[in-house]
Amino acid sequence: MSFLRFVVRRLVELAVTLLGASFVVFGAMYLAPGSPTSFLLSGRSASPEALAALNAQYHLDDPFLVRYLRWLGQVLQGDFGRSITYRTDVAKLLGDRLPATLLLVAMALVVVVVLGLLLGRFGAVRGGATDSAILVSTTLAIGTPSFVAAVLLQGLFSVKLGWFPSSGTGDGLADMLWHLTLPAIALALYLIGMLARVTRSAMLEELGSEHVTVARSRGVPERQVISRHVFRNALGTVLTTGGLIVSTLLVCTILVESAFSIGGVGQLLELATTTKDFPTVQAISLLIVALFMLVNLVVDLLHPLVDPRVTLGSRRSAA
Repeated sequence: MSFLRFVVRRLVELAVTLLGASFVVFGAMYLAPGSPTSFLLSGRSASPEALAALNAQYHLDDPFLVRYLRWLGQVLQGDFGRSITYRTDVAKLLGDRLPATLLLVAMALVVVVVLGLLLGRFGAVRGGATDSAILVSTTLAIGTPSFVAAVLLQGLFSVKLGWFPSSGTGDGLADMLWHLTLPAIALALYLIGMLARVTRSAMLEELGSEHVTVARSRGVPERQVISRHVFRNALGTVLTTGGLIVSTLLVCTILVESAFSIGGVGQLLELATTTKDFPTVQAISLLIVALFMLVNLVVDLLHPLVDPRVTLGSRRSAA
């Protein structure tokens, strides 16, 4: 399959999947108990006329399909509606809060990739006590939820030692990086353990393969065997977890942002869900789905470059 045909096919699949996801995202909020009018009224009673005016303002009385099609048409034009909670455009809310969340996710992703690959590689190559120590540490990391890690790191490094800020995002890039260091580590901890184990398992499988045995029998230095024949081929398997890693980071950022009082998209989603802010929840949910699908598209495009045994449209290695 040619590169262009593959990209076009995947983009069409992405568009169709996003369309289906948009329907699910839009309808899911209406299945939840409660209604946005109860939040808008804040427990106060309202006359039938006032309630009707409120429903008319937010089109809450329109048939479901009419509301969905109107919302979809607005989304396609970049209009995600008006927040019920903040009484402002959802697009503006996302624009104000998205940079902090993207920077947090990017920092956590760097930590996950660097430490996960290093630990997995050391465990597979060194073996013995080093491998055992890495297995124990990664087991602890996987067993520690993000919000627990956030509380522990905050208590030790912010409250007790005073090395890092305990909340907020700071002003300016350098200050933001400083404020987001602990949140990024808390967000990355579980995924470091997961990626390290995936890397270790993939490398151990490659170490027992025939082409590695042949390379060693030809006198290829062990360092080159590990780098060119083991680690590189193992990266193909590791790369397939990219979508899972990014989606987990996007979901867990809700808990971490709340713990560190980071005014990002995660904290906005938590508040919007609590207050039944339909437009905000729908916009953020659709954004997460779109990012997840784009990451998977990038993984499919990069996979053949990392592992030549894989062709476009297939992530399976050649026998």
